[in-house]
Amino acid sequence: MTSRDGGGDGNEPVAPSAEDEATVELEEAFDEELELAAEELELETAGAKRPNVFLRLYRGETSFDFIGNRKWWFGVSALIIVLGVISLGTRGLNLGIDFKGGQSWLVTSQNLTVAQATSAVESAGVAQPTVVQLKNQVNGQKQIQVQVDLNSKTPDVRNAIEIKVQNALAQAAHVSASNVNFNDVGPTWGGQVTSKAIEALIVFFIAVTAYISVRFEFKMAVAAIVAVIHDLLVTVGIYSLTGFQVTPDTVIAVLTVLGYSLYDTVVVFDRIRENAKGLGASGRISYSDMVNLSMNQTLARSINTSLVAIIPVFSVLVVGSFILGATTLQNFGLALVIGLTSGAYSSIFIASPLLALMKEREPRYTTIRQRLETRGERAPLLTPAAAAAMAGAAGSGNRSSGRARAQTSGVIRPGAASSAERSGTGAPKGGGSGGAQSGGDSGPSSPGTPNSASGGGRSSSGSTRPGGNRPPPRPRKRKGGKGKRR
Repeated sequence: MTSRDGGGDGNEPVAPSAEDEATVELEEAFDEELELAAEELELETAGAKRPNVFLRLYRGETSFDFIGNRKWWFGVSALIIVLGVISLGTRGLNLGIDFKGGQSWLVTSQNLTVAQATSAVESAGVAQPTVVQLKNQVNGQKQIQVQVDLNSKTPDVRNAIEIKVQNALAQAAHVSASNVNFNDVGPTWGGQVTSKAIEALIVFFIAVTAYISVRFEFKMAVAAIVAVIHDLLVTVGIYSLTGFQVTPDTVIAVLTVLGYSLYDTVVVFDRIRENAKGLGASGRISYSDMVNLSMNQTLARSINTSLVAIIPVFSVLVVGSFILGATTLQNFGLALVIGLTSGAYSSIFIASPLLALMKEREPRYTTIRQRLETRGERAPLLTPAAAAAMAGAAGSGNRSSGRARAQTSGVIRPGAASSAERSGTGAPKGGGSGGAQSGGDSGPSSPGTPNSASGGGRSSSGSTRPGGNRPPPRPRKRKGGKGKRR
């Protein structure tokens, strides 16, 4: 672009391009929002009254430092996993007869209780039987089921105990022995279920790693898989510590919750990727701070989806197993509650902090972090509302330029403003004369220009924001002295 008077010799400075102006506007928005964050921190430190955490969460005013406290999250998970591994090595899992084989008796009686059935079976020579109350789904009658493992006995001893238990249950229920159903369960079916579950798990890990590596990047895939393995170890450890019985329903439930855990993790990773194209490319924020912002932006959604998933399952567990007496719902619902809770925890406190830990080791982000720490430019963490205000302010500045600008990625080119000023293509931050303007227009900007060099009307004594509410996006300061944009 040449000057309007046409008398230049070709060496006149060229007016800044639309892309350079957009870059400067975004960088100014970043600086102003960091100043507002610092002011809010000072108000909080001074004891100013702020809305409660739940109100700030849904207003987008939270700035929890998840990454800075990652040692606590990793420590809690490591403690649970280590205790579970120790329990697995000493106690093992309480496997049902579908996995290890055993004997099962079922008697229908409206008066027989679990305590009476347990006492009757123990008097027949069986130690520590598993006795549960069921309900016939056809006629609604109450049933008592007894399960024991007699495989270690010799065939003769086993047959004798089976007959004694059958007669004891019949006498306690006041029915004939023929009305007590007996089943000898072998471990073959449970072993097949376990084998198929392991095969499905391996295929699941391979497919997930390939998809996330292509859709996002390999380090995100590694963090997601580690979070899924964390959920498996926590669930198995809790079952071993508490002695809950492991049934085929438990295996199915655990495989079901893996997809939920991965879904929540991918949502957070998608927000991290979007912020990496915008704020992360500016070089003004470390990767850990960008991950913190992304997690605060998706925190309300993560809490809502977790509660919506856990509360109905927990209700089914309580109503179905304890009120209606359906033990199949108990086994399935218990595994779902444990898995869903662990999955919600891992997607927030394990996957994202682990990703930040790996990404901070890359030379690019290591350099950014070291530069910010050396200059002392690390400001308080951005809130979701502040990030939205930055995007809105930059967008309003772009729309006021009078021509459409193609901004598909929202990338902020690092150093664009400083390089423009060094080359003379950009005007200083005061709204001085532009290179494309003929002499005589070096005075202040026109009265209609919003947000003049005075700093957008913000007082130097503090923020002008009313109590707890963020103002609408502020217009950006005009560069180049080209007068009011149309």
